[in-house]
Amino acid sequence: MNAIEDTRHWLETAVIGLNLCPFAKAVHARSQIRWVLSDASEPAVLLADLVHELQFLAAADAQEVETTLLVHPQVLGDFLDFNDFLDVADAALVELGLDGTLQIASFHPQYQFADSQPDDVANFTNRSPHPTLHLLREASIARAVASVPDAADIYERNMRTLQQLGHAGWQALFTR
Repeated sequence: MNAIEDTRHWLETAVIGLNLCPFAKAVHARSQIRWVLSDASEPAVLLADLVHELQFLAAADAQEVETTLLVHPQVLGDFLDFNDFLDVADAALVELGLDGTLQIASFHPQYQFADSQPDDVANFTNRSPHPTLHLLREASIARAVASVPDAADIYERNMRTLQQLGHAGWQALFTR
């Protein structure tokens, strides 16, 4: 499989399959996710790809493209470097005047929440097969959150789901 196929499989199996994001299923079913593979091997090239995709998403019809997954397997493989890049990404969002219109969520194979241990299974809520920047429309997030009565509890529910699943259960999801 290639990086897009790996990431799509992760989205379908974990994010949608475990209902980690109750908003993902509908946009996936309607084919409103833009899948972009960056061949960047340097952060500056990834930044250029990110700027292009932010501009594209801001200009696109939301009925056609609701969200973008920018998968970048050749750059920022180290989570700390990736995490530092998120400040650069957010600065680009502000510089483009898109802060408040779009936002960037992050997924990484080594994702680790602050104050958690590296092997904490709860980290897997944000562990994708390849480093990925998820570009989202703020208006879409607001509508989605308003439509789910317990949206504030999603994070805690996800942690409970993964704790019940455990490491072995997570691995079993991806065994073919």
